[in-house]
Amino acid sequence: MFIRAGSTGRLRRAAVTAGVTAATLVLSTLVAGPARADGAVYDPIPESQIQSHLGLVLQEYASFPQSTPNPAPVDARLVRKARINTISELPDGSGRRAVPDLNGNLYLVENGTPHVYLDVAATFAPQFFSGRGLGQGFGYVAFHPEFGRNGRFYTIHTEQASLATRTPDYAQPNTIYQAVITEWTAGDPAADTFAGTHREVLRIGFGGQIHGVQEINFNPTAKPGDPDYGMLYLAVGDGGQGYRNGDPQNMGMPHGKLLRIDPRGTNAPNGRYGIPADNPFVGRDGALGEIYAVGFRDPHRFSWDRATGRMYLGHIGEHAVESIYEVQAGDNFGWSEREGNWVFDKTATKPCDKLYPLPADDAKYGYTYPVAAYDHDPAPGWNCTSDVGVAVAGGFVYRGHTVPALIGKYVFGDLVDGRVLYTEANEMRRGTGLAPIHRFALYTTAGDLVRMQDLSSPGAPGDPNRVDLRFGTDAEGELYILAKANGKIWKVVGTKKVAEGDVGHTKVVHTGGAQNWTPVTPSKWQFDGDEVILAEAGVSRPGPRRPFEYAILNKGPAFSSVQIDARVRLDTPVEVTNRDVIIVFGWQSDTQYYYAHLSTDNTIYPHNGIFKVNNADRERIDHQWNGRSRGANPAITDADWHKVRVVHLPATGEIAVYVDGHKDPLLTAKDTTFTSGRVGFGSFDNIGRTRLFTVTGTPAA
Repeated sequence: MFIRAGSTGRLRRAAVTAGVTAATLVLSTLVAGPARADGAVYDPIPESQIQSHLGLVLQEYASFPQSTPNPAPVDARLVRKARINTISELPDGSGRRAVPDLNGNLYLVENGTPHVYLDVAATFAPQFFSGRGLGQGFGYVAFHPEFGRNGRFYTIHTEQASLATRTPDYAQPNTIYQAVITEWTAGDPAADTFAGTHREVLRIGFGGQIHGVQEINFNPTAKPGDPDYGMLYLAVGDGGQGYRNGDPQNMGMPHGKLLRIDPRGTNAPNGRYGIPADNPFVGRDGALGEIYAVGFRDPHRFSWDRATGRMYLGHIGEHAVESIYEVQAGDNFGWSEREGNWVFDKTATKPCDKLYPLPADDAKYGYTYPVAAYDHDPAPGWNCTSDVGVAVAGGFVYRGHTVPALIGKYVFGDLVDGRVLYTEANEMRRGTGLAPIHRFALYTTAGDLVRMQDLSSPGAPGDPNRVDLRFGTDAEGELYILAKANGKIWKVVGTKKVAEGDVGHTKVVHTGGAQNWTPVTPSKWQFDGDEVILAEAGVSRPGPRRPFEYAILNKGPAFSSVQIDARVRLDTPVEVTNRDVIIVFGWQSDTQYYYAHLSTDNTIYPHNGIFKVNNADRERIDHQWNGRSRGANPAITDADWHKVRVVHLPATGEIAVYVDGHKDPLLTAKDTTFTSGRVGFGSFDNIGRTRLFTVTGTPAA
């Protein structure tokens, strides 16, 4: 199904609310192979994220030293500069911020400079280990809201079961590692390094090396006297075993659950913590009283909206769906019977036949579904078993004060490729479908448009394209972005609009007429009043791979900064999915120019993007292509006229393409190859037309 630009939110809500029939969502070209099971869904969320006109301005805040997993890793994804997991502010008014590194150190950061506060790895050596599984090691730290007075904080770390000297309180069969919650009490909470005592609170055994205890935290919106004040939440994964053993739905096991405990209580079975009386499953036969919500695979990060108190959780999917849930006491999110809004078939004999539409009687199961989600969009021919390289990193609803444009936005991202995303918190409503997801542009404080790969790759060991993105906040609710790749943290210090700037004031209008255009092949063109018509499809020409047929506007000057406004129409029949027209800009010669490709198809590399021809085959340069299978949402899907605007700012290299007057660009790019040139219109190998073709800008020197 192809979605017209600008309609994604409405269609997404309607589709998910209706349960989504397989016929409406299957894009069979994404998965090659033998015949598929009847009703199986292969592309559960066809829409791409909406590129926002808003960009985050990132200022480097802190940089961390090289750390090393123990034992030496065999998984290259663990080879990072510093495996920093979050940043949070100590609740003592000191302004110090805490950063845990999975490889063992707890850092405190003061004025952007980190120092080691506590070496967790050394404390628990030789049992401590961080060299297997992406989340193993010293995973998280949570400071009691009264840390400044009582000095208490809590950590989660992992130990090899074969070396552990204690028996888990709860364990899966064939346990290979244990996750340990520890309470620490600092003798002097204001000290620069830890000195004090520690005690074990809870120990959970896992039969796999992934999906352990991901985050522990206190509700920052709870006040003294509230039932939730001082209660510790634990996001416990399924150990990588959930679709095999059913533990996420087993109420007698903590695996695949969100737990809520009183770390200072004593009524738990081990006597080292308390089970709050108001937990939703207290007193239910066969259920652990610690359980707050159930049905998780890998509950990666959770947070509370400081304005509303609502809790949101980013959940990493198994087969196809990355989800954001709003969590309430007693919820069941369905894993491993459900993945996102879909039935998950654990018994499927073919690895691709995993997801199916919800049954008509689904309400009777009582599952709670995501408020936002995106899917994996694998490359054609994916075998449905390998890692696509997509995983959600949960974030925060921004309630700070220094970046007002972000207020009310839930900011999160993809931890692998570093996309920074958002939804509007007031659009994330349970039971109403999926809120639209937008993608932020990113800028340095110097105003350079960048991607997280650009910021995180310098000095990064291992895969330079893997960002390992995380988020954090300070006491004021200001937002921070972390990258394990190069061990750096950036603070969000402002916003900037995409391709914002004065293009100039020279205007070229009334561009109709053959005398104003220079086509590649004049016989293929017609000129009717103000309409410029490519009436016959072009054919491939010698030289680099590039659009077959276009006409260059020869009226007026060549431009440096430029804005092109036009109405365009695709005349190739709508049944043809790869139909397109192009807008040319920065044209130097027939083998040197940029073009914006506006197409019905967004599933292959040459379509629906921004491209550069520079004496070589056309190269895709837009930020929307995911590198595998999907670009921006289709630009034009019908036979109607559409408004198109292309903005090119050579001084910064920014390019933005807008369709139908939307404030958000459909396509964005940054490239500084061509700093000026002429503009034009055409198609790669289809037919179409333009009218009201107007150019505004600064004449080239």
